[in-house]
Amino acid sequence: MTSTLPGGTYTLGGDLTVTRMGYGAMQLAGPHVFGPPADRAGAVAVLREAVELGITHIDTADFYGPHVTNEIIKEALHPYPADLHIITKVGALRDEEGNWPQALAPEQLRQAVHDNLKRLGLEALDVVNLRVGGFDAAEPGSIAEEFGVLAELREQGLIKHLGLSTVNAEQVAEAQAIAPVVCVQNFYNVAHREDDELVDSLAAQDIAFVPYFPLGGFSPLQSTELDGVAERLGTTPMAVALAWLLHRSPNILLIPGTSSVAHLRDNVAAAGLSLPEDELKVLDGIAS
Repeated sequence: MTSTLPGGTYTLGGDLTVTRMGYGAMQLAGPHVFGPPADRAGAVAVLREAVELGITHIDTADFYGPHVTNEIIKEALHPYPADLHIITKVGALRDEEGNWPQALAPEQLRQAVHDNLKRLGLEALDVVNLRVGGFDAAEPGSIAEEFGVLAELREQGLIKHLGLSTVNAEQVAEAQAIAPVVCVQNFYNVAHREDDELVDSLAAQDIAFVPYFPLGGFSPLQSTELDGVAERLGTTPMAVALAWLLHRSPNILLIPGTSSVAHLRDNVAAAGLSLPEDELKVLDGIAS
């Protein structure tokens, strides 16, 4: 099926075509991504609406909840439409206090892949991202052992494609020497553009870049400038931020999350927002 969603599609690894406008399932869990949602039926409705709208790219992790988000995805959408692709990540856990400790030991990574397969009801995962750093920054160091574990699971047929999350350019190169990388998921938005060079480098290699926190970490001045653009265009700051990301580079995929059907529709509409050249100049200057 050819998607009519704004933003079009992108092909990962030469054979996995997804809508550039995806859906991030993190907010389907309870407060602070911990425990069950207050409205499970509402969470199911959001997922079904995402598919109805034409989204073919859902981002998740079994440590969201933990386990809750994947269980809701399976409840809402299994058996999955042929063109729907679920992208997950491994490398973290949730403890009883709701913290996010790393889980990068080989056996932890293997278990995480099997947990994702079980709770999503899949025989193979379309894409598994190795999450290395914290919420907003990479942590320097070798990732060869960890990525090698996932590469072995790919060879076994449990994973179709591999990606990375919260990594730097050196770690991307290190991983590529082990197995193909189809996407990189890092903190990036119109105000936080430390990964500009990485975005361009990945685009030249036909590798997707998936930014998270599209409105994260803005200063009051930056927020005021973004609000001004939104007001002049008669829309919301989130819509402007998402539209700017789609305009920034054709290899950028979006995964905004929400637990509201109305908000989901607003996010999808934002992908079709046209940004005039004068407003693009204002936005491009926000990070200066």
